Amino acid sequence: MTGQPHPQSFDVAVIGGGPAGLVAAIGLAAAGANTALVARRAPYADNRTTALLGQSVELLERLGVWQRCVANATALRVMRLVDDTGRLVRAPEVRFSCDEIGREAFGYNIENRILLEALESRAAELAHITRFDDDADTIEPHGESAEVRTRLGQLLRARLVIGADGRRSLSRDAAGIDVKRRALAQTALTFNVSHSRPHHNVSTEFHTVHGPCVVVPLTGDRSSIVWVTTPQEADRLMALSDEELGVAVEQQAHSILGRMRIEGPRHTFPLAIEHPRRVATNRVVLVGDAAHVLPPIGAQGLNMGLRDASDIIDIATEALGHEDDPGSAQALARFERARWADIGSRSLIIDWANRSLLSDFLPAQTVRALGMHLIGGFGPLRRLAMREGLAPSWRSGAR
Repeated sequence: MTGQPHPQSFDVAVIGGGPAGLVAAIGLAAAGANTALVARRAPYADNRTTALLGQSVELLERLGVWQRCVANATALRVMRLVDDTGRLVRAPEVRFSCDEIGREAFGYNIENRILLEALESRAAELAHITRFDDDADTIEPHGESAEVRTRLGQLLRARLVIGADGRRSLSRDAAGIDVKRRALAQTALTFNVSHSRPHHNVSTEFHTVHGPCVVVPLTGDRSSIVWVTTPQEADRLMALSDEELGVAVEQQAHSILGRMRIEGPRHTFPLAIEHPRRVATNRVVLVGDAAHVLPPIGAQGLNMGLRDASDIIDIATEALGHEDDPGSAQALARFERARWADIGSRSLIIDWANRSLLSDFLPAQTVRALGMHLIGGFGPLRRLAMREGLAPSWRSGAR
């Protein structure tokens, strides 16, 4: 039509500039794919952190990202699970040590803003990335490509769209993918603290009747807190002064790290479980929160998102290497096969763990306590749990 801009053509368009989207764009561009990154640059003021596990760190190393931020990351060498429910039937404490499976660390805890700065820096170096500093306004899949229009009116066309645009994904809607959602009667409160005792690279997860309270090491005598509780209790905690909240979290952590002082702002977000019916169709694949939303248990959220990105990097790169269509039905089917078992199994385990923690049903509490006892007391099972917690061993076979 007269007056319409002529679209720029790309192999892949990545929609969204969070960690999963940036990793996908970097990996594809580094492999030579002509990649559009549609993501508005915005200062990241949030002080939340992410525990990057196993293969996530290895992926970032391969992409030339980890070297830029490792100095500000903190190794996680021991993980403790503590039953703090006060119930009649309680699970024993379970302690996981990376030494037991021959690793120097399970992973590293890092502030999200530092990780994003490293990813943005690496992306800016790659000639095969064209950055559209804007949000996508419309995405229209067609037979051989998808057309993306930004809010400022820029037009581009790509054979594959990677939807890394979060829980309210425009990419997912454009592909016609329905989502099954279940809101949880829980809210996560996040903030950082300094403390008077060293953490010795130990992450501790206190299981309460309202959800886990996780204390994860940061650089120095500092830790990040993810405190899952009822919405009402989260509101009460948010209203406390820094000094009062410091006392509250010290009590919740049973003073294992001594006196705690609040550092920086605090944030809350309601919890939910979201399962799209598919993760790939109509030239669109979903990664990160567009593909799965889970409670913050076991540090699985972003790590799953990075595995999404890793798999589509491999599948699209292989297709382009054979001069095939990276957005073909065959390529998308491979991505779904690669991701469904991982996403499905993790979602099921996390949902069950959360339900069993909240349940007042005595048999459910007994089963949970027995499971924790077996993992804590039986070495082979504990080591299997550690390895599978880092990344599913069968994942590569799913492709």
